[in-house]
Amino acid sequence: MKKRNHFFILVLISLAVMFLFFETQTKVANATMNASVKIPDESIRLRILANSNTDADQKLKREIRDEVNAQITTWVGELSTISEAREIIRKQLPTIEKIVQHKLDEAGLEKTFSVELNKVAFPTKMYGDYIYPAGQYEAVLITLGEGEGKNWWCVLFPPLCFLDFENGDAVKENKDGKGDVVDTASADPGADQADEAEEIETKYFVVELFDSLFSFVGSLFS
Repeated sequence: MKKRNHFFILVLISLAVMFLFFETQTKVANATMNASVKIPDESIRLRILANSNTDADQKLKREIRDEVNAQITTWVGELSTISEAREIIRKQLPTIEKIVQHKLDEAGLEKTFSVELNKVAFPTKMYGDYIYPAGQYEAVLITLGEGEGKNWWCVLFPPLCFLDFENGDAVKENKDGKGDVVDTASADPGADQADEAEEIETKYFVVELFDSLFSFVGSLFS
């Protein structure tokens, strides 16, 4: 009787693990599909250049990213035309400057910075099966200090900052117009290390989960 109970417990645990596995696979598939979204021709991007690649400068970049993105979303979330979005964002540039200055003050830093709405150079990037060509795109550009660190970008209008555009490969174009994937670090300092750390942390969590399950099952039969 005791062995039969152990068997049913083992079956339930196996089903739970299978459920978690397929749920994770579904999320990954959905994320890949989202990564292939076409950016409209009429769009306004956000690009933030960190001062450097030190942990402190990258952390500051992400904090400014979160606050600026949240604020701009409240301004353009309900708008339907790029001209409306452009007008509002241009008028609110001083507000964005105040946000950046506030985050610098919080960190106790006296770094120079600039905020502008202009045509900004973007490298060719590939996400999933879709290639976003290099070019000059209208964007809010925030440059922190020397602006020599890894950058982050998304699309403010229409609001697409919930997509992880940053997790892509840099691409260089051949003479025939086709793209070759190249080393992101050498082509453009755009890949945010925070996402890589999160992925590693997730992998460790899955390993620990399986270790715990097998230890538990082993204790049942010992």
